[in-house]
Amino acid sequence: MKRLLLACAFAVTGASGTAQALPSYEAVRKAWRSSDAVLLDRYGAPLAERRIDHAVRRLEWVGLEDVSPALRLALLHSEDRRFYEHSGVDWAAVAAAAWGNLWHTRTRGASTITMQLAGLLDDAARRPRSGARGVPQKLQQVIGAAALEAHWRKDEILEAYLNLVPFRGELVGVAAMSAALFDKHPSGLDAVEAALAAALVRAPNAPRDAVVLRACAVLRAQDLGGACAELPGLAAARLARRAATRYAPVEALAPHLAQRLLTRPGEAVRTTLDADLQRLANAVLRRHLAALAARNVEDGAVVVLDNATGDVLAWVGSSGAGLSDAHQVDAVLAPRQAGSTLKPFLYGLALERRMLTAASLLVDAPVNLESGAALYMPQNYDRTFKGPVSVRTALASSLNVPAVRTAMLLGPERLVQALRAFGLSTLVESADYYGYSLALGSADVTLIELANAYRALANGGRATPVRLRADDPAPAPVRVMDARAAFVVADILADRAARARTFGFDNAMATRRWSAVKTGTSKDMRDNWCLGFSRRYTVGVWVGNASGEPMHNVSGMHGAAPVWLDLMSALHAAGVQPGESAPPPPGLVRAAVRFADGVEAAREEWFIAGTERDRVALAESAHARARIIAPVDGTILALDPDIPAARQRVTWQAEGGAGRLAWRLNGRVVARGAGFDWRPRPGRHVIELVEGAQTPVAVDRIEIEVRGAWPLANALRATPRGLRSGD
Repeated sequence: MKRLLLACAFAVTGASGTAQALPSYEAVRKAWRSSDAVLLDRYGAPLAERRIDHAVRRLEWVGLEDVSPALRLALLHSEDRRFYEHSGVDWAAVAAAAWGNLWHTRTRGASTITMQLAGLLDDAARRPRSGARGVPQKLQQVIGAAALEAHWRKDEILEAYLNLVPFRGELVGVAAMSAALFDKHPSGLDAVEAALAAALVRAPNAPRDAVVLRACAVLRAQDLGGACAELPGLAAARLARRAATRYAPVEALAPHLAQRLLTRPGEAVRTTLDADLQRLANAVLRRHLAALAARNVEDGAVVVLDNATGDVLAWVGSSGAGLSDAHQVDAVLAPRQAGSTLKPFLYGLALERRMLTAASLLVDAPVNLESGAALYMPQNYDRTFKGPVSVRTALASSLNVPAVRTAMLLGPERLVQALRAFGLSTLVESADYYGYSLALGSADVTLIELANAYRALANGGRATPVRLRADDPAPAPVRVMDARAAFVVADILADRAARARTFGFDNAMATRRWSAVKTGTSKDMRDNWCLGFSRRYTVGVWVGNASGEPMHNVSGMHGAAPVWLDLMSALHAAGVQPGESAPPPPGLVRAAVRFADGVEAAREEWFIAGTERDRVALAESAHARARIIAPVDGTILALDPDIPAARQRVTWQAEGGAGRLAWRLNGRVVARGAGFDWRPRPGRHVIELVEGAQTPVAVDRIEIEVRGAWPLANALRATPRGLRSGD
């Protein structure tokens, strides 16, 4: 019979062709792919895993030495008792099977483990979906088994079989089976579990009772029949499980990065992250956000960058399940309103262009600015105004009016171009779209790009993209800001005294070592930020709600800054990293400066060479052209009929000029002086500011509109003498 089967096999297919078609053991093992992909940190520690292949469930390849002896023995008793004696085909079993078929009696199958492996490796020998293998498939198995035995060792055959054989449902291979059904590594299976697993090989999706009977037969074959009593309970508990998880799941430290970087089954992507720092960043963020839960705070994100290399050392995209209802959203990449975090780049640009110095004075006082058809009236964090302040104070204390005045000096177009050069790719609109409000962070930015822009400041105005994968290239840096301007900005952001005008000395930005830091809070407290750097690291934190809901009285100082402080302190806790500022670049001058009228205390200040001053004073208003500062051109006002007319007033205000000032409304003089409280009337109006006593000249002109109506009596009383009600 042996000769007859081999002759038929060679006649049908040709042995040499099949032998060449079957791969080597090394090729099979190399081609093995887990259904998962795993994300690794810079040292090879796992950060997260992601299932990619949803057709079958495979885990890692398991060596034969890591498979429980009980499972190996149970499998041999179940599938191939003479595995180590035959050369691929068990001719005694074939004869027994043929005799049984002749007399219609039930016998064991004749397929050896080697033949089954050949069927798993060769499509032509694989069992058809319609049912049992036919003669052609059996012949292919015989030929494949002979080829395997000729080129593979027995331990290689058994190892490959254990890793390739289907067990139940989607489970393929001993690792997936052991993890899913028994929560164990294959090395830990006992005799009863091994018998149950071996019973699944012949009929992976058989009913539970049939599996129990077959498993009991496997135990009896090993003289372990007494353990059969354990099988019904074990099968009931284990065979109903379909979740193919790992016996030791990878801690999901970086799920958002896993979703982004893992795309192919079986791949292991090594990142630049540090698993210990990633774990710390997750814990710090969750701890602080849990304390803010009562203030309607759910979400947050953290990035930590290495200044020298651009390596991303930590990437926390969310506060995680339990705190956030949108923890799948990666807030590191979600565009959010920048708040005051753009001010360092604004002042750096003004310093670079020598329009301002760190000692230049700006007026922090109420101002109304034109913004389409509405009034734009910037306020400060503490709702107060400081009067004349230096650029150092304005930036460190995050004063809004001086920032807007600086933006007016530069123009929105220059600022937009500068921010794009720093890598803020989300600024896709025109400069006119953002206007002067860009100085206060009206644009949307992402945390990773904003943090990398701060890293460019830390690196003296040189920018490179971040590195997220360990094999990412290290591109050459690009100069995006003058090194001298970047140094002065960093020095200001590290100045606790200059920061104290708004935040006091004891705040969440005060580190034990040198660091430069800036907070930001967007409109209605929907986002708050803290970005800062030491000489070695840049840390960026965003806190808010992914839904866009405002937080309840949570600013950057109270939301993001404490997270930033804990992380920056931990990064330098060992005291082995540089804690001092970088040395000043060439072309900077440290000079003493005094301020007229005691506006600020005398001090030593950094100047770009050629811009230094030993005394700074406000320009006299007489040297400035008179202009209307309130209301702004294009203002639309709405009258309230429920408020008495006498109580509804609009202040007209002017600044500058050396001569006498007067106001004209629709061509008629209605008041004199720099200010006037006007009782508005419905209609369109032209307001002119006139300067000079002998020959008055209109030096500024705006148009406004008042909407609504008053009762006739109110309207008559509101009409100045000599003016028509329709003027």
